[in-house]
Amino acid sequence: MLLIPAIDLKDGHCVRLKQGDMDQSTTFGEDPAAMARRWVNAGARRLHLVDLNGAFAGKPQNLAAIKAILREVGDDIPVQLGGGIRDLDTIERCIDGGLRYVIIGTAAVKNPGFLKDACTAFGGHIIVGLDAKDGKVATDGWSKLTGHNVTDLAKKFEDWGVESIIYTDIGRDGMLSGINVEATVKLAQAVTIPVIASGGLGSMADIEALCAVEDEGVQGVICGRAIYSGDLDFEAAQARADALGATA
Repeated sequence: MLLIPAIDLKDGHCVRLKQGDMDQSTTFGEDPAAMARRWVNAGARRLHLVDLNGAFAGKPQNLAAIKAILREVGDDIPVQLGGGIRDLDTIERCIDGGLRYVIIGTAAVKNPGFLKDACTAFGGHIIVGLDAKDGKVATDGWSKLTGHNVTDLAKKFEDWGVESIIYTDIGRDGMLSGINVEATVKLAQAVTIPVIASGGLGSMADIEALCAVEDEGVQGVICGRAIYSGDLDFEAAQARADALGATA
């Protein structure tokens, strides 16, 4: 089970939002590269970057911070980026710059032709982020709830060749209220590509619950507010997940 620390970037700083609200941000660090090194030293085997300014601007904005993170850890572990990935040129620059994966969210839903082209051109590097509430996909920073069923979209994107899916329960993100394990498993069972859980991770109990369903296709979990607030010790959690995986 991959525990993937999230580094959310806003104006060059590490922040966390509550339920995707840019006005409800807490700054956890002024040096994103140092934060990245902290998580790698604690045992992280992948990092999850989100360019929050980029998500609203439509193209990555925190380029200096992203480059600094890649200089710091890029050769050690894979790094993935979401936020403002809207065209093939941006994807090419990201991958050429050292990112292993790019995450396409809103654009995958609103411009499926772009996603299909991205999978064709950059196979193995494309992750789709599906944000949902009550089984329906949300877009535009979670401000718009669509009529799309999350499972139906996931199956379509799988056919196009996406590497994996990050599934976020937007009602729980940043709230430390617990991962929606049931919905995550339901999605993982519907596709053959890996699913990464996101939204609401709050305790070691969540880690143990996810490890119990790893065989259903749940590859990992994005670790956000809990590892910054101290509610979850990242190093201990990854060690626990490894131990449970070894005995499975």
